[in-house]
Amino acid sequence: MDQTYFLGITVIFAASAIVFMALFKEKNDLHRLILTDLAEIAALALIAMVATDLAEALILPGLVVGISELLAISEIYLVREGLTKPVRRKFRLEIMDSAPAIMALVLVAYGIVLSGFSGGAVAATGAVFFFMCRGSVERFEILEIVSGYAWAFWIAAFFIFMVLPQYWFFAVMLAGGAILVKVMAKMSLIGTMGGEENV
Repeated sequence: MDQTYFLGITVIFAASAIVFMALFKEKNDLHRLILTDLAEIAALALIAMVATDLAEALILPGLVVGISELLAISEIYLVREGLTKPVRRKFRLEIMDSAPAIMALVLVAYGIVLSGFSGGAVAATGAVFFFMCRGSVERFEILEIVSGYAWAFWIAAFFIFMVLPQYWFFAVMLAGGAILVKVMAKMSLIGTMGGEENV
């Protein structure tokens, strides 16, 4: 059993090293987002090797976020490569001209209060609504940076739970905030399906 555990840890660290080497060499922003997801999978495997209830609680949301990211990025990649054509729809409401900033601010603030998955979804809805109304320029590198830092904070919260349990409240807040930011950043990818010229 110990030999199997050691082998699993070795494979995980080897996979992580390969992913991070690829991240340093890759120049394409979309490919770097995909590699970030692969790094997340390796981190989830490392957490799974701990085999505790806390690890199980952290793996489930990580899998949900990771799979949704891969699905969103896959759709973007298909559109960018011209394999599918984006659906163009004319959609305009009066509120989109009169109060986009106020509505977006309310949704983002409420999402911060909720935190976690539901908070990230609500906050992302506010961000998407604002950029739908005002327009935006796609910058995948910012999403890549935000996603990477959020994931790092989430993993740090896990280790605080394990090593410094007396700071559990700080760890809970850190994990909830990190998931909120991560879900919000990835849900913002929905805006890239609008058919802009640089998609």
